[in-house]
Amino acid sequence: MRLAVLGGGGFRVPLVYGALLRDGGKPRVEEVVLYDVSADRLEAIEHVLRQLAAGHDDPPAVRVTTDLDTALRDAAFVFSAIRVGGLAGRTADERVALELGLPGQETTGPGGVAYGLRTIPVAVRVAERVAALAPDAWVINFTNPAGMITEAMRRVLGDRVIGICDSPIGLIRRAATALGLDPARVSPDYVGLNHLGWLRGLTHQGRDVLPALLADDEALRRVEEARVFGPDWVRVLGALPNEYLYYYYFTRESVAAISGQTRGESLLRQQEAFYAAVRARPGQALAEWGRARRERDETYMAEARDVTDAGERSAADLEAGGYEGIALALMAAIARGEPSTMILNVRNGAAVPGLPDDAVVEIPCAVDGAGVRPLATRPLPGRFLGLVQQVKAVEQTAIEAALTGSAARAVEAFALHPLVDSVSTARRLLDGYRARVPELAAVFPR
Repeated sequence: MRLAVLGGGGFRVPLVYGALLRDGGKPRVEEVVLYDVSADRLEAIEHVLRQLAAGHDDPPAVRVTTDLDTALRDAAFVFSAIRVGGLAGRTADERVALELGLPGQETTGPGGVAYGLRTIPVAVRVAERVAALAPDAWVINFTNPAGMITEAMRRVLGDRVIGICDSPIGLIRRAATALGLDPARVSPDYVGLNHLGWLRGLTHQGRDVLPALLADDEALRRVEEARVFGPDWVRVLGALPNEYLYYYYFTRESVAAISGQTRGESLLRQQEAFYAAVRARPGQALAEWGRARRERDETYMAEARDVTDAGERSAADLEAGGYEGIALALMAAIARGEPSTMILNVRNGAAVPGLPDDAVVEIPCAVDGAGVRPLATRPLPGRFLGLVQQVKAVEQTAIEAALTGSAARAVEAFALHPLVDSVSTARRLLDGYRARVPELAAVFPR
């Protein structure tokens, strides 16, 4: 099988290749084609992958290309992790919002809307090329904001595009481990949108063990999300929130916490140093990548942990892995017919009452050789459903704005967002992003 990786010069691509190296099943990915707009970044990541493969028997072959059609042709799977505008665009996503007193985060709030507005046209063009050159391929989308981008790509690819995220599985793993349970032996009741969901139940041997976790102070201290949100608040909710709900439940604190570098600015500095180091010392590419990865992982959502005194991320959690394992499990379930249940971003249908049929939601799904089937969920209570409906309306408005080039619809998407406090602010957001992100200005020319 051939796997095309879009955004193949990206820093986290070695995680995907490492998962492939550990995969002993058949059929397996035998060739990986990396596509990126930057030849320099591709060369650096190619060095890392070849050093990762050293000592492995029959590792997947690696090819690199800056031509999208070459990458897609004859692919069985396409892994999309592109970043339109690069990390410079991400820093603008964060800074423009912060300068207006709003949360500065790349996927949640105005930054996520801006990221989606410039990414959707590119993602849809990618989907069109997949349909033309690899119509039988499955597209695994990790491009953020993942739910919004997956929903836009579905207009071309239908059910053959599936969104993934590592936040839900990390939350479930931490909750199970805190109770001394094997995460592979629990069934989660998780529902919401990408970066906007709740773990409402956790079934083990036919019994929901989440209430016991919520009642146990010592066990909750072992769950990072519970430390970030606080035990009293998760008990009020009766659920464990996805970590990105921090920006909704602690909005003022999230804005106040960023007094120096934003996350995007920090990553831009780290990654510029990494790629420069590999150019200077290609023989040390893997070591340089490992060093930069540790720094990246340890500082993930550090502002939330600092404000709430949640402490450092646990070493076990850092080593557990994330989206690369989900991607591999998804490919294995489809290609080998190995039944699995996993949390994915898929078309709602009737799975989540109260949301449109065509809305992409993040829920448990059954996966096998026939594809992906969303599983029905219990209705969301009003305190969750209202927020989900509002943010879904924002996502769908942003998709229409990006595909039509309508600045008025873009302002509407910003203004509808619950983290944006006025229509006037929404207009200033669009003006600010147009001034600082050329890729967004190209979608909405003045």
